[in-house]
Amino acid sequence: MTANMIEAAQAQVAALTQGAYEKAAAAGLLPAGAEVAAKVDIPKDAKNGDYATSFALAAAKALGKSPREIAQVLVDQMDLGGTYFDKVELAGPGFLNFTLGKKWFGEVLSNVEAQGMTYGESDIGQGKKVMVEFVSANPTGPMHIGNARGGVLGDALASVLERVGYDVWREFYVNDAGNQIHKFALSIDARYQQLILGEDKVEFPADGYQGEDIRELAQGFRAEFGDAWLDKPEEERQAAMADFGLKNNIPRMQEDLRRYKIEYDEWFLESSLHNSGYVQDTVDKLTAGGWTYEKDGALWLDTTNLLKKKFISEGKTQEQVDKLDLKDDVLRRANGFYTYFAADIAYHRNKLEERGFDTAVNIWGADHHGHVARLQAALDGLGLDGSHRLVVVLMQLVNLLQDGQPVRMSKRTGKAIALRDLLDEVSVDAARYFFNSRSSTSGLDFDLTLAVREDSENPVYYVQYAHARICSLIAKVVEAENVPVPAADEVDAGLLQSPEELALLKTIARFPEELKLAARDYDPSQVNRYLAILAGDFHRFYNAHRIKGETPGLVKARLKLADTARSVLANGLGLIGVTAPEKM
Repeated sequence: MTANMIEAAQAQVAALTQGAYEKAAAAGLLPAGAEVAAKVDIPKDAKNGDYATSFALAAAKALGKSPREIAQVLVDQMDLGGTYFDKVELAGPGFLNFTLGKKWFGEVLSNVEAQGMTYGESDIGQGKKVMVEFVSANPTGPMHIGNARGGVLGDALASVLERVGYDVWREFYVNDAGNQIHKFALSIDARYQQLILGEDKVEFPADGYQGEDIRELAQGFRAEFGDAWLDKPEEERQAAMADFGLKNNIPRMQEDLRRYKIEYDEWFLESSLHNSGYVQDTVDKLTAGGWTYEKDGALWLDTTNLLKKKFISEGKTQEQVDKLDLKDDVLRRANGFYTYFAADIAYHRNKLEERGFDTAVNIWGADHHGHVARLQAALDGLGLDGSHRLVVVLMQLVNLLQDGQPVRMSKRTGKAIALRDLLDEVSVDAARYFFNSRSSTSGLDFDLTLAVREDSENPVYYVQYAHARICSLIAKVVEAENVPVPAADEVDAGLLQSPEELALLKTIARFPEELKLAARDYDPSQVNRYLAILAGDFHRFYNAHRIKGETPGLVKARLKLADTARSVLANGLGLIGVTAPEKM
C-alpha cells in the first residue's frame, strides 16, 4: 500500500504508457528502442481527465511519426484492467488523458484508515538530523506578536519535517550575554535606585528598556534583597540585576510558549559558548584558515572575500560580485570583547560540527536578511558548507488589527503587543492558525475581531467547524441507520460518482503531497491552505448529498467518505498544533 496516491497514479500512467509503447514496438507498429522522457501532469480542468502524459509529443521526433498517430497506437495497445484508471483518451495535439476509477478511490480510503494520524508520512528525510531554531527572543522583556508568528512557523515546520522522515530537534537560543544584557541590567538598576531614592533623583538611561516589566523586576529584586544592594559596587550590583532578571524572564518565556503549545528540546545559553572558550576557539579557527586580520586594535573577519567565494560558487560572475557593496565584520573589539556575530558563528559551528546536525534551520525576522549570507559564508570558511547546511526562513512583519484599525502598543510593556496579552484576547487555536496562515515571505494582518468570530469568515472556525460537523453527522447517521462507520474493504468506492464526492476524495489523496511540498519549501502554511480546501470540499459535499435514507451501499460509502475527511482534518490540524473539536 502506497502512502502517496498522487505519486502512485503518476507512476502508473508512466508505466502503462511505456508498456503500451514496448508492446506496439514488439508488434512492429512503432519503431523500437526510443527512450522517451515524458511528464505526467494533473490537468487543471477535470474535463481533460485526472492525469495526462505528453509521451506521444516527446516521442514524435525519435519515432518519426505525428504525436496523434503515436498516441492512437498507444491507446489501442493499452490494457487498463486491474489499474487505477477506467479509461484513457487521445486529446489535443497528442496528449493521453487518463480518468481514475474506483480502485484508486478505494485505496485512498484504505490508506487513511490504515495509517490514521500518521497518514501523510514518508521517508523523504531519510532520518537526517535537522535542528529548527525559532523564536530565540531576547530575554530582556516579554515576547511580542512577531515572536508569536515565529513560534508557530517554527513549531509547525518542525512537525512537518518530522512527518516526512527527518530527525528533528527544536531549540531556543537564549541571548543571555552581550550588550543587550548589559542594557537590561542598567535598566533594572536604574528602576531599583528610583524606588529607593525617588524617580527625580536617578536618571533613567536614554536607551534603557522602557515598560512596566522592568519596573516589576526592580520591585521584585527589592522585595527579595531589600535596599542593601544600593551600596554595593556598581558592577557587582548590575551583575546581580542581570542574573535576577534572567532567572525571572526565562521561566516566564517558557511558560508563555508552553501555553502556546510549544515545547523545546533545549534552551541553549549563549553564555555557555563564552564561558567554555568556544567563541574564542571558533575565531582562532577562522584565523588559522586565513580569514581574519587586525585593524585599529580589533580583529576583523574577511567577510568580503568569503562572500565573493560563496557568490562565485553559486554562479555569479566576477563582474557581478565586484559591483556588490561588501563589508568586513568585527569579531573581537579593541576592548577584547567578542561581538554578537562571533558568538553567532560559534553557535552555528556548534550545531553543525559538535552536535552533528545535517541541516540547521533558523526562523528569523526579515530585518536579519543581510546577516544570512554573511553567516553562511563564515561557516563556509570553517569548512562546514554553511551555504547549503544553514537554511534561514525569513519572516515578514505582523500587523495587528482590531475593527480594521491598527493596534500598536501594549499598555503593560509600552512596546509591541505581548504574546501573553494576545492569548488573553484570542484562543491559542486561533493564534496558531492565523500566524501560520500565510507564507513567511508575506506580511500578515492579524485581525483580532475576525479571530474571535464564530462564522465561516473566520478561517480557523471554518476548518474546525467542518470537523465538528462531520462528528455530529456521523453520530446522527450511525444512530438513524443503525450502522457503524464501515471499514474501507466493506465500501464500494464505485458508488461515489458525483463531482462533489470525487473532488473530496482527490483532495484527501493530496495530503501526503502537500506535506512533501511544505517540507521542500520550508513553508508550513501549505498545511493551512490545504485544510481550507479540504473543509470547503466537505461542506460542498455535505450541502449537495444526503446520507440518511439512501441505499445501504451508498450510506456506507458516504459515511466512510465523511469519516475519512474527518480523520484528515484532525490530522492536519494536529500537525499545526490546533485542536479538532467534536462539537462547536
